[in-house]
Amino acid sequence: MNDDVSSARVALKWGLITGVALIVYSTLLNVLGQMTNGWLTVVVYVIIVVGLVLGMREFRSLNGDYLTFGQGMGLGALLSAVAGMISSTYNVLYNTVIDPGLQERFMNNMREQLEDQGKLSDDQIDQAMKISKMFQSPGLQFVAGIFGSILVGVFLSLIVAAVLRRHKANPFE
Repeated sequence: MNDDVSSARVALKWGLITGVALIVYSTLLNVLGQMTNGWLTVVVYVIIVVGLVLGMREFRSLNGDYLTFGQGMGLGALLSAVAGMISSTYNVLYNTVIDPGLQERFMNNMREQLEDQGKLSDDQIDQAMKISKMFQSPGLQFVAGIFGSILVGVFLSLIVAAVLRRHKANPFE
């Protein structure tokens, strides 16, 4: 086993790669006007899983083909935090500088969907829109993006680490 292997270095590398992939994909969704398409947003989870798998596999190969569940979880949490910080920073910049009208279009789309459902009165829809507007500050979006990425990343890391873990051939090493 190589004691010089740093899970932080691997997590930073793959967190950066995953964050950039998330930026490219979210930009593509924004440009195509598909940000509210639920089926296409599932690809975000695929991107995160691919980043986790590649990061854990690299760490395992650098670590003498050995990866504990705890190492995988730690690496996955850090990787997700880095990717979340990068993609959240970009999303806030995109929403405030590049396309400040995106939030307004999103709110209009949400209003249309609520009206089409017909389950809420106009007053209830107005109240829901006011509440949604309160949560659209750039700071809150940034913090929520990071915490959301960490939560999703930790959950997905549970699965990926359980699949990719490998025990030492000789437990006395």
